[in-house]
Amino acid sequence: MNNEEPVFNFYEPDENCTLNVPENFYDPIKEQSFENFLDDKKTIAFLVIRNDSLLFEKYFDQYTDSSIFLSFSTSKVFVSAMVGIAIDEGYIYSTGQPITFYLKELESKPGFDKITIEDLLNMRSGIKFNEAYFNPFGDVAKYYYGTNLEKYVKKLKVEEPPDENYEYIGTNTLLLSLIVERATNKKFNEYFQEKLWEPLGMEYDAYWSIDSEKNQTVKSFCCLNARARDFARFGRLYLNRGNWNGEQIISEKWVERSTSIINDSRDSQGYPYTYQWRVLENGAYFAKGILGQYIFVFPEKNIIFVRLGKNTGKVHWAKFFLELSKQL
Repeated sequence: MNNEEPVFNFYEPDENCTLNVPENFYDPIKEQSFENFLDDKKTIAFLVIRNDSLLFEKYFDQYTDSSIFLSFSTSKVFVSAMVGIAIDEGYIYSTGQPITFYLKELESKPGFDKITIEDLLNMRSGIKFNEAYFNPFGDVAKYYYGTNLEKYVKKLKVEEPPDENYEYIGTNTLLLSLIVERATNKKFNEYFQEKLWEPLGMEYDAYWSIDSEKNQTVKSFCCLNARARDFARFGRLYLNRGNWNGEQIISEKWVERSTSIINDSRDSQGYPYTYQWRVLENGAYFAKGILGQYIFVFPEKNIIFVRLGKNTGKVHWAKFFLELSKQL
C-alpha cells in the first residue's frame, strides 16, 4: 500500500521540548529523566504533537522514524473510519443495518439477523468468541495464525442477544472490514488506500497483514503495519473532526459520534467504548493495542500522543498522557 499524494509534514522544532515524568509516575529512587523513563518502560516510539508541531519525538532500541511498527488493536479505529467513509459514500445505508445484509453466509445461522453494524462497532454483538490471548487453542490464536479467516467466520455462533452486554472480541472488527469489502465491492486494503491513506498524505507506505496469499483476507482486528508519524497523522484527522486541510475525509457527524459516550460499554480499565475508540468524559479519546500501542487525542489542548512499545511497561498510559498534558 503506497501513497502518491504530497506528504503532509508536521512542523519540527530544532529540538525536543523539555518534559518531566509526571509526579504520580516518578520514582525518586531511580531519579530518571523523561527519556530514561520511556526507555525503562519498554517504549520504542513516543511522539507529542500540538498545533501541528512535533514537540517531542524519540525512538529507542534502534527504531527510527522510518521503522515499521505493528499496530495491534489500534488498527480497529482505522476500520471504524472506513465504515464511516463507506456510509458517507452511500455504500452502507446505516449502522442500523443487520450484518446479514452483507454477510450472506451468516443469514441462515440463528441470531445473526438481529445483529447490526452498530453492535459490531460497539463490541455488543453477542457473538461467541474466546479473546484469551495466551490460550494457544483460543479463537484469537486461530485468527492471528490461521490461513482462511472467512472459513472461521462461517463457523461463528451467537451466544446472547445483541446490545445487551459489552464484550471485546476481535471478530467484530473482522466482520466490519468484510462488510466494507462486500458493500464497496473492493478489497478492504485497496479501499483503505484510496479513501484514507492517500488523501491524508501519509509519509510512508503501509501494509495490512493478511491470512494467506491464497485468500487475501485482511487481519483488520490487529495488523496495520505503519510508521509512528503516520499513526499521528490519523490522530490529526480525528482531532480536526474528519477534515484534512479543507477536505472532509470522514463526515464530522461520524467523528462526533465515534468520540462520544453513547452507551454503558466499558473496557477492562473502565473506559467507555464507542465505535472501536475508548472515550473519556473530558473529551479525550484513544486507540489502544495490547503491547501499549496508543493513539491518544486530547481536543481540549489540541494534543496528539503516539506511544508504541514492546509491552505496556506496567504503566497506565492513558492517565500518563493526561498528566503529561498539564506540562504543555
